[in-house]
Amino acid sequence: MDQYILGILFASLFGFLFLYIFCFNDKTKTKNKNYYTNKEEATAATSFNTQNDTVNISANDTDIIIVGAGVAGSALAYTLAKDGRRVHVIERDLTEPERIVGELLQPGGYLKLLELGLEDCVEKIDAQRVLGYALFKDGKSTTLSYPLEKFQSDVSGRSFHNGRFIQRMREKAASLPNVSLEEGTVTSLLEEKGTIKGVQYKTKDGQEHKAYAPLTVVCDGCFSNLRRSLCNPKVDVPSWFVGLVLENCQLPFSNHGHVILADPSPILFYPISSTEIRCLVDIPGQKVPSIANGEMANHLKTKVAPQVPVELRDAFLSAIDKGNIRTMPNRSMPADSLPTPGALLMGDAFNMRHPLTGGGMTVALSDIVVLRNLLKPLRDLNDAASLTKYLESFYTLRKPVASTINTLAGALYKVFSASPDKERKEMRQACFDYLSLGGVFSTGPVALLSGLNPRPLSLVLHFFAVAIYGVGRLLVPFPSPKRVWIAARLILSASGIIFPIIKAEGVRQMFFPATVPAIYRAPPVN
Repeated sequence: MDQYILGILFASLFGFLFLYIFCFNDKTKTKNKNYYTNKEEATAATSFNTQNDTVNISANDTDIIIVGAGVAGSALAYTLAKDGRRVHVIERDLTEPERIVGELLQPGGYLKLLELGLEDCVEKIDAQRVLGYALFKDGKSTTLSYPLEKFQSDVSGRSFHNGRFIQRMREKAASLPNVSLEEGTVTSLLEEKGTIKGVQYKTKDGQEHKAYAPLTVVCDGCFSNLRRSLCNPKVDVPSWFVGLVLENCQLPFSNHGHVILADPSPILFYPISSTEIRCLVDIPGQKVPSIANGEMANHLKTKVAPQVPVELRDAFLSAIDKGNIRTMPNRSMPADSLPTPGALLMGDAFNMRHPLTGGGMTVALSDIVVLRNLLKPLRDLNDAASLTKYLESFYTLRKPVASTINTLAGALYKVFSASPDKERKEMRQACFDYLSLGGVFSTGPVALLSGLNPRPLSLVLHFFAVAIYGVGRLLVPFPSPKRVWIAARLILSASGIIFPIIKAEGVRQMFFPATVPAIYRAPPVN
């Protein structure tokens, strides 16, 4: 009887999957080990080329304007300038940023750094090698290693201070003579007859300037004020991260990120230097307890601290007492572009996912590789209409990597979060037990998480393998009516988690990119 029940479940599941894919096709995506070794090196890292900060720059002087010099903007500037493009980068603030996210680069992202020639940007910033994850639940733990056997010895994840990494990227971009890196705030895009011709911006001293180029790439981050004219922004804030820095303590598993499946949602620990460990406490909802009146400290001490591994608890409480508590909303926004002549969106300005899996920089660097390869055969960027039609293929070619990482981030966050529903509890436990099996059951999902194997179909198969594993736990050895009912609800719950995310990403572009006409507009690179 067990075999018949499982057979029916398997057949129903995959029948429903393929029915969903064909019935809910993509609707519309074509809508019009030290920080710096000495003081001089630190100064050099912030001394950028700002030679054009007092004059307007004409289209004849610049091929591409890049708005924003974060990870995406700096890497893109270096990549395109290395191909001979004249690049003008405008960044609101060139001082070293302080962020509590963007501190973990997955191995897939490091491979993209190698491909772009930017691997030295993780040097001289006390970056730490990351070899996998440690997962904790109800006093039990399991380790999940990245499948790195086929790669060179230096390939691994890297964790670091986000600001140090960005400054290295900026320094690398500014080292090229055809890159102008300027501090200023872009206030608007310059449009003429539906085509973006450049930007208007204000320098630090308050002067207004205009800069022109055949192509403007907007990558000004998650708080972008320019994205509305270039995409359909549907920003969701499912939770907040509360950030702390733990000092002079050791993680239970060295060179691993630590994920605690806490109540109500995960807690993360990972090294960001040789002496510091970043802690990120996820708090679901639109609001967080107040830091000013002490509510946050009380919440962390009474609700969170008891769930922190004992090896880290004293350092966790000490970090709370020091008071340097920071918060940041976790934003999610599917990529929904409005192809616009003369302009392109990239990075967090264009596409965001829950930062639980640390996939944002991997997506951005992968997008840069795609765009570089698209632009290489083009000598003239001045035909804006043709260029825009040509670059529509970018939105399809980026999908396999981006949609896999986006979907996994959203699905894992929901699975890892606690829930009063019995089926969700079973799914959470099944996920922990499935990953603990080792072999292909852990290397497959971790290869997806790390960006080493970003295949959407593999993601869906592993996700539902977890669900089927949970069903098996319920039905064996005695499939009582209650257990059968919970198993059926578990499958429905799993479908309700992943299918809406897939639908938002675009079923056709995600699973059948070869059927999207725009992909054929990109000729092969000579």
